[in-house]
Amino acid sequence: MLVLSLTTPVLVGIYEDNKLIEKSSSNDKKASEFLIEALEYADKKYNIEEIIYTNGPGSFMGIKVSYIILKTFTLAKNCHIYAVSGFDFNDNNPIKANKHFSFVLENSKIKLKKIEPVELKLPNTLLNLNKSDDILPSYNIEAV
Repeated sequence: MLVLSLTTPVLVGIYEDNKLIEKSSSNDKKASEFLIEALEYADKKYNIEEIIYTNGPGSFMGIKVSYIILKTFTLAKNCHIYAVSGFDFNDNNPIKANKHFSFVLENSKIKLKKIEPVELKLPNTLLNLNKSDDILPSYNIEAV
C-alpha cells in the first residue's frame, strides 16, 4: 500500500503488512510532479491496494491538487483511499503553516500560532493511524 504525507517536502512510503518497506521525498520538486512520479513508480513495482494521504492541515492548493491526483488514480486502479490528519505523523506537534506560523491542535481544534513546527515523519507501522473514509481535503482554517 502507498502512504503519502503532504508536507514540504512530500513524503511517500510504501508499506507491506503495515510495515514501512520503502520511502522517498520530493526534496525540491513540485509536489504535483513528484506525486505523479511516485505513483507511476509504485504502480510499476507494487500492487497498490490502498492509498492513505494526509488531508490537512497544510497548503490549501497542495492538498487540493494532491486529492485530485490521488482520487483519479484510485478510481483508475480500483483501489481504496483513506485520509489521516497530518498530526498523526508528528505526535500532535505543530505543523508548519507558513514562514511565521504553525498549525497547532488544541482541544480537538486546529489553530494558528507563532511556534516552531515539528517535522513530519512516516510511521514505521500503519497500525496506529486514524484512517478515515472522509477523504475530502480538510482545510480547517479559513483562508486569510
